[in-house]
Amino acid sequence: MDTKQFPRPHPRNLLYTFGLCVFFFVALNCIKHTRSNPVFQPSFIITNGPSVTTFLLGNISDLSLSLSTVPAYSGTGLLPAPSCTAQTPTQWVLSQEILGKSVLRVQLSLNRSLQMCDNGTDCCGEPLCVLETLRLVACLGDLPQTALLIQAKIYAKVLPNSPVSENKTVIPNQVYQPLGSCPCDLTSKTCDIRCCCDKDCSAEGLRLFDSQCLPGPFGGNINLIPDYQCSVQSLENAPDWFPFLCVTSPADNNPYLGLFYQGKTVIPKPSPSFQRPKLPSPVPFSSYRQGDPLFTTDNEYFTMPQNSALGQCVLKAPVAFLENLLAACSSILQSCPPEPADLIVDVRDGLGGVVTVDVIDKEATDLFLYVKMPSGSLLSPPVLCEKVTVALNYTFYWRGNGLTGITLVRTFGNFSLTPNMSLTTRVSAVFVNGNATAQPVSGNPGYVVGRPVIGAVVDSETGRIEGAPFSMWQPGADGLCLSAGLRPVLFGVNSTSGCMLPVTLNNLTQCSQLRDTVRTVLSALNTATIIGRNGNPNFYNLADWVNISSSSQNTSSPVEFFSGLCNDVPSHLHIHIHSRVWGGQQREIISVEVTHKTTAWWINCDAAPFSPCLNPSATQSFPVTSSVTFTEMPLYSGPARTRFQINFTEYDCDRNDICWPELAFPVTRYYSGEPYSQALSKGLLLVFFFIAASILGTPWRQICQAWSSSSL
Repeated sequence: MDTKQFPRPHPRNLLYTFGLCVFFFVALNCIKHTRSNPVFQPSFIITNGPSVTTFLLGNISDLSLSLSTVPAYSGTGLLPAPSCTAQTPTQWVLSQEILGKSVLRVQLSLNRSLQMCDNGTDCCGEPLCVLETLRLVACLGDLPQTALLIQAKIYAKVLPNSPVSENKTVIPNQVYQPLGSCPCDLTSKTCDIRCCCDKDCSAEGLRLFDSQCLPGPFGGNINLIPDYQCSVQSLENAPDWFPFLCVTSPADNNPYLGLFYQGKTVIPKPSPSFQRPKLPSPVPFSSYRQGDPLFTTDNEYFTMPQNSALGQCVLKAPVAFLENLLAACSSILQSCPPEPADLIVDVRDGLGGVVTVDVIDKEATDLFLYVKMPSGSLLSPPVLCEKVTVALNYTFYWRGNGLTGITLVRTFGNFSLTPNMSLTTRVSAVFVNGNATAQPVSGNPGYVVGRPVIGAVVDSETGRIEGAPFSMWQPGADGLCLSAGLRPVLFGVNSTSGCMLPVTLNNLTQCSQLRDTVRTVLSALNTATIIGRNGNPNFYNLADWVNISSSSQNTSSPVEFFSGLCNDVPSHLHIHIHSRVWGGQQREIISVEVTHKTTAWWINCDAAPFSPCLNPSATQSFPVTSSVTFTEMPLYSGPARTRFQINFTEYDCDRNDICWPELAFPVTRYYSGEPYSQALSKGLLLVFFFIAASILGTPWRQICQAWSSSSL
């Protein structure tokens, strides 16, 4: 029989195994010790109310609770040992709730009334109703594990014998008596030392500090008499100046009353609040004035989207009477936008009637002003958004203090939805004086500086004159021409505006097509062919209109020397308007010239990874600008003025109030008040009387005096 020999263990291995055993034995004992010693949190409680809550932490399995009353102090100074014998007082109710494996919630509640009474068991006969010490013991069988001491000191509730009166506190007249009649009464239901006006002080307590009462208004003496009163000092100790300089006034006129005198009160300033203010309900106006909000027949504000002062879009903002507005609201589309609410609204006209919004639908064929497509984005499958509202153009017709009609041109478009597509909804409101068939005016009859220049086109078939925009760029938030809007050309206001047009390297390889594209973008500014001569032109008379002349820079046939360069790109549109002043202050337009100025566009190559030269799909933005210049033509068409006429204004009748050359104006041919012969005869007669008065004045009197002296 073969026996297998096992190797003998090394002494180091035996020591290592023995150490592990000792470690696990100690750890198990620690865990067992920890789990077997529960504790109360907190460990000591002083309560003044009818309920107490504590928590028992640790191993709470198989534990029971015992509540007992600790006897009064016996003289030894030691409390009796905790006991698990049930001695639960009848006036306390013990309840418990398990919150977890090692947490027990314990609550004690007083099972009696705290109302003050004379006789009875379920009430308090003395103010100190409960004064006792409780001990709560956690027991495992008959062995106490932990204990909690609770000291209860509870007073009875004192209720009024009669029902509480709901009468308001009567505040005395603050002209003669401050609101606080006893300012030194600082403690309620307690006698404050040296406060003689405190109603809580008894007669015995007042005798202790009767001679040391607080002086002045703080001590309640509000009827102090100032030193300058005539009644404050007697004749024995009065100073020598007192009988002559003392003041006699009633006691009500007392400076110690301060701000309360003569009924003056301090109005408290409103403190800041984070609550939303309650706005009053809108009240419709019987008649509108400029700036008043418009109201519907439901007594609600007539609203439309507008831009706030911060540039954000407010979807429902009131429309003010006679206040034109222009707004653009941009949003990123994730889905097709919903249809707007009912646009046919009944609006109070301010004249006692109602006007209804007349809605006219118009489809936009070109959406480059409203929709911005992100580059390189695809959507599969495509989603078609139909009849999406892209513009709301309101026209309010008014007369006097009311409205005569409201017309809304709703522009809609159809487009394919692309992720992160930008939609810009444009809203405008224009107030027009007259009826619905009238045209907006910019003066009567001459133009008013700052009003829009009126443009129009002539229908080739009917010959009618119809209004057309004559505009400039209104840049958007991103500065691109795709999101830029239009604003009218204002009379007498020189301005320049523009936008950026992104161009790729592939676009610059086809210069002819690029020029046509830029020219098409600029042509959207001005579709008018004629301009109103004055601010109130007649739409049935071509004599009140001025033709627009177009010109361009003299350029030779463009030659591109290398790829990425395009010469003679018509990137700037300049409008030159000649005007004049006639009849004093009336302004009119004489001629209008539109000029396309060309520049050269080329790609700026650099070492960036997204350079247009390295990436043909990358874009570089180029400016497309428009400007307008007004030139006022002088009425003087004679020869040029001399240096003497320019420098010496005292002889210039057009620049000086005193005009010496017009001293003999009635006898000149410039005078047209009466025939020249009559003016000349009257002038010569006036000259004769002037010469006769000058000759026969003093010399004739001297001759008479000499003749009378010689005759004597």
